[in-house]
Amino acid sequence: MSCSEEDILPETCAIIVMTRYPEPGQVKTRLIDSLGIEGSARLHQKMAQHTIATLEPLCDIKAVDMFVCFSGGTTDKMQAWLGRKLKYTPQIEGDLGVKMAHALEQVFNAGYDRSIILGTDCPDIDTTTIVKALKTLSGADVVLGPAKDGGYYLMGLSKPCRELFHDIDWGSDQVLSQTCRVAAMQNMNVEFLQTLRDIDTTEDLEWIKGTFLLP
Repeated sequence: MSCSEEDILPETCAIIVMTRYPEPGQVKTRLIDSLGIEGSARLHQKMAQHTIATLEPLCDIKAVDMFVCFSGGTTDKMQAWLGRKLKYTPQIEGDLGVKMAHALEQVFNAGYDRSIILGTDCPDIDTTTIVKALKTLSGADVVLGPAKDGGYYLMGLSKPCRELFHDIDWGSDQVLSQTCRVAAMQNMNVEFLQTLRDIDTTEDLEWIKGTFLLP
């Protein structure tokens, strides 16, 4: 990581990766009909490993820490799978909004100035996108990475706001628009990253066929 990238991050930054231990039958369930139980678990495992490997170099920036917020498995299992360099914390019970709001509040309460939260379903995510999101938060309350399915692959915040996760139809094509509506109601300044694709449905598989994710 270059000095120039470190220089633009003078504040403490937290990157939260939301994922699940790759237990067959518990991950990528919408793809089981196409890939089978084991195949869906392997795809999830590959995408999570790819996300972590891509973003892990950011931990070398003095101001940045990366957290893996997980469900399923145990901390020991997660460390054995993804390594011991990262910080691990279990997800709480509740829907996706409850889990995300809690994870973000935890890092802000720990003293971080900027925070980004993302999943492991977007294989095009890279360090340039993350650094851009963190830099954007110097002048924005919220930064969103729109997904082609109407959701978002990344959210960044410069301050906690639990309201952003209330009354959102998670899993629908309205997630991004509903989130933007709530942000406007909270008088929050929103900036956007480039639109990328999540891999969630059978139709999405066509996009990754012939790659390391789906040979």
